[in-house]
Amino acid sequence: MEARVGRRGVLMGGLAALVTGLVGAPITARAASTQTRTGLLGFKPVPVSYQDKVVVPEGYSFHLLGETGTPISGDMPAARPGANTGAEQEHQIGQHHDGMHFFPIGGSSSDGFIVVNHEYAEPRFLHAEKPNYKGQPFHTYRVAYDADGKRDDDEVRMEIAAHGVSIYRTTRQTDGAWAVVADPRNRRITAGTPVQISGPVRGAPHVRTRFSPDGAMTRGTLNNCAHGVTPWNTYLAAEENWAGYFANTDQIDQKPDLPREHARYGVSTNPQGARYGWHLAKSGADEHVRFNASATGASAVDDYRNEPNTMGWMTEIDPFNPDAAPIKRTHLGRFAHEGVVFAPAIEGQPVVCYSGDDSRFEYIYKFVSEGVWTPGQTDGSILDRGTLYAAKFNDDGSGEWLALAPGRNGLTPANGFADLADILVNTRLAADHAGATKMDRPEWGAVDPSTGAVFFTLTNNVRRTQAQVDAANPRAVNHFGQIVRWSYAGGDHTAASFAWDLFVIAGDANASRIATGEALNDDNIFACPDGLWCDAESRLWIQTDMGDLGPGYEGPLKGFGMNALLAADPATGEIRRFMTGPWGQECTGVVKTPDGKTMFVNFQHPGAHASAQQFAAGDYGSGFPDYSGRAPRSATVVITKDDGGVIGT
Repeated sequence: MEARVGRRGVLMGGLAALVTGLVGAPITARAASTQTRTGLLGFKPVPVSYQDKVVVPEGYSFHLLGETGTPISGDMPAARPGANTGAEQEHQIGQHHDGMHFFPIGGSSSDGFIVVNHEYAEPRFLHAEKPNYKGQPFHTYRVAYDADGKRDDDEVRMEIAAHGVSIYRTTRQTDGAWAVVADPRNRRITAGTPVQISGPVRGAPHVRTRFSPDGAMTRGTLNNCAHGVTPWNTYLAAEENWAGYFANTDQIDQKPDLPREHARYGVSTNPQGARYGWHLAKSGADEHVRFNASATGASAVDDYRNEPNTMGWMTEIDPFNPDAAPIKRTHLGRFAHEGVVFAPAIEGQPVVCYSGDDSRFEYIYKFVSEGVWTPGQTDGSILDRGTLYAAKFNDDGSGEWLALAPGRNGLTPANGFADLADILVNTRLAADHAGATKMDRPEWGAVDPSTGAVFFTLTNNVRRTQAQVDAANPRAVNHFGQIVRWSYAGGDHTAASFAWDLFVIAGDANASRIATGEALNDDNIFACPDGLWCDAESRLWIQTDMGDLGPGYEGPLKGFGMNALLAADPATGEIRRFMTGPWGQECTGVVKTPDGKTMFVNFQHPGAHASAQQFAAGDYGSGFPDYSGRAPRSATVVITKDDGGVIGT
C-alpha cells in the first residue's frame, strides 16, 4: 500500500506525500506528528472488545431506550419479543435501528422526538416464539412457507410493519433516564404507508402502477439505512438495499428479461425474491402482490412491473406533523441511498446536499438546488428542481462534479437517456456514462460545521483488483475501508471542482494511516467505517460495520473485535475508540441533544451472526438488550457523562 500510494504522489502519511484540505500545504509525517493537539477529545479510549455487552469510557454511563417492540402509539401494545402480531407491530418501534435524529421541542435538551430508521427485518427473531419458527433452523432472511409455497399473512404484515421509520417523543425523567412518552404525533411509517412521489419523476411512465396509474403515489419506504436532516427541520429517510424485496420472473427464450431499471439495481429473478417473498402471502392482497415486479397485466397500470422504480429514493418526513404524507424527493437520484448530508444553508444561496450509493464500485452524488434558501419560507419543494452531480476523484488530489442532466456529459436520447426523469430513474447508468469514479462502497457523509469540509466513509471492497486501484481507492481486496475528505475554494459547496484527500485509511497498525502520516494503534484501530456524524464542536464520530461478527469469528477482521464508535479530531487527525457493542451488532446512528450532554447511539441486529442451527437450539447469538434468554432486539443506547459534561470532552 505504501509503495502504491507513494508512487502516485498523493495523500498519505510517512511518505512525505501530499496532504490537502484542512491540513493545508504539503507536510511530512514528522512535521504532522508534532502539531499541537487541540484537546477536542478528552476521554480515555476503550479497548477492543470481544464481550456481549456495551462498553463506554470511564466516567460515562448508559441506559437503553426504544428497543424493538416498544409501544409508541394506538393502545400501546406491550412488547412480546418473538410473539407480537402484525397489528401490534404497527404501533411499536420497528426492527434493526439505523439512522436517527433527535428533534428538540422548543430547543430543549430534555424533551424531543426521536426519528429512527429500520433497515430490514430478521423474521426469525420477529417470530421466534411462533410455531413456524420456534425450534427450526432459520438464518437471517429465511422465512416459512406452507406446502403450497405461500406465506402466513400476519407474518408478512408484521415484517412490513417492522420496516420503515419510527417517530416517538422522549423526555428525560427526574432520575436522569430517558423514556418514551405517549403523544398524538407518535407514529409508524412502514413499508405499507401511502407516500407521495415528487420532483421530475412524478407522473413519469416509469412509476405508473395499478395502485397509482398517474404515477403520483406509491406505498411504503424500504430498507431505510442512514438519514438526513434538512435546513427546514424535516427528516429524510434513505432507501438502500430495496431491490431484493421484489421478484421479476419475466423471460425471453427461458432467460431473464429485466428492464435496465431492474437489472442495474439487482432485482431478483427468483420466484420468491431475494428476501421475504411478501408477494406470496396467502391472501393475495394487493398490498402484498405489488412485490411481484413481473409483467402480469396488459400494461404497466394493470400490474406492478414498475413498483421497484418507486423505491431507491430519499423520503421526506415532517416529524411534527402526523397529517403530512411522506414525500419521495426524486431529484436526489435513485440508487442504494445510504443517507444524505446537507452543507450549511446560506440565505440567498442554493441548498446543497450529498449522498452515497452503498454498493461496491458505485458513486458519491451532490445535489444543488435551483432555488435559494430563505429561512422560514423554504420547504422540501426546493429539492424538486436543481442539478444532480456525480463525483470524479482525480489522482492528483483534484475533483470535479459531473452533471447528470439532459444533454450534459453524453446524457442524450441518442445514448439512451430520454429525459430528466429517465436519467434519475437510471441514476447509476447515468453516472456510469458520465465517467464518475467508482468507489469502495460510499456510505455516510458528514460536514464539519467549523470548516465546511465534507467527509464520506468508504466501507470496503474486497472485489477491487490491482488493476482497478486509484488514488481515492488505493487498495485492492480492500477489507478495511477509508474515509475521503474534500473542500472547496472559498468554501463554496456549489462549485464544480474540489480538492480532496484521505482523512484515514483504516486497518490495523500495519495497514493504516491517518492524515498526519501516523498509523493507527491499540487505542483506535478500526475497520469498515460506516456511520459518520460531526457534532457542533466538530468532533467526527465514526461507526463501524464489519458485518455480523460474533465471538467465534475467524478472518481478517478478527483483531478489531466487535463493532465500535470512535471519535476523531478533524484538525489533528487524532482518533480514539469511544464505545463497543455486543455480539453480532452493527454500531449505527449517532446524535446528541443540543447541549451536547446526551448522546443517542443505535445497535442494530445483535445476534445476527447466530447460525440456523444455533437458532433452532434456542441460542440467539446475543443476550442484548435484556439478557433474558429471549430473542435479541435492536435498541438505542443513551449515553451521559457522569459529571454532566459534554460527550467527548
